[in-house]
Amino acid sequence: MILKVIFYLFSAILVFAAVRVITAKNPVHAALNLVLAFFSSAVIWMLLHAEFLAITLILVYVGAVMILFLFVVMMLDINMAVLREGFNRYLPFGVLIGALILLEMVLVVGSKFFKTTAPVAENISNTLMLGRALYNDYIYAFEIAAVILLVAMVAAISLTIRPPRQTKYQHPSEQVKVKREDRVRLLKLPAEKSE
Repeated sequence: MILKVIFYLFSAILVFAAVRVITAKNPVHAALNLVLAFFSSAVIWMLLHAEFLAITLILVYVGAVMILFLFVVMMLDINMAVLREGFNRYLPFGVLIGALILLEMVLVVGSKFFKTTAPVAENISNTLMLGRALYNDYIYAFEIAAVILLVAMVAAISLTIRPPRQTKYQHPSEQVKVKREDRVRLLKLPAEKSE
């Protein structure tokens, strides 16, 4: 009974936060509502015993992506009047896409074709099963993906490195060692005769 109450409570919060993401006038409020939607989704995934997905959603999306997005939105000076100019023109197309997505979800969730018949293992967590599959069955694909990501990271770093600027710096240790003879040159010039 308590699980049903928690499920319906966080489902209602999720629906409310999702509606507020697309209806909020302030983009910062929309981003914060998206963070709330991610937290609610993570709780629902925890109820479904998908612990790995829940913690990944919190760590990756809430902890990194959404906070970065929130900082970018806060730093930009967004003119909301310009963004809302074409809203009425694209509203029928948006309603059509929303109806299509809703139809697809009903077909997937309500269909008998997509029901899973995999046995549920007792006393084994989802994360343990995922780890065993990843590091036993798919170890080569995992290592290849890791090498590809490493090459991409090294390539991104090497493409963004700029040569150092040609600026002149003063070195205090060399300035202290300077003697008078290094800086001043005395010239002996012949005296000029006045007329």
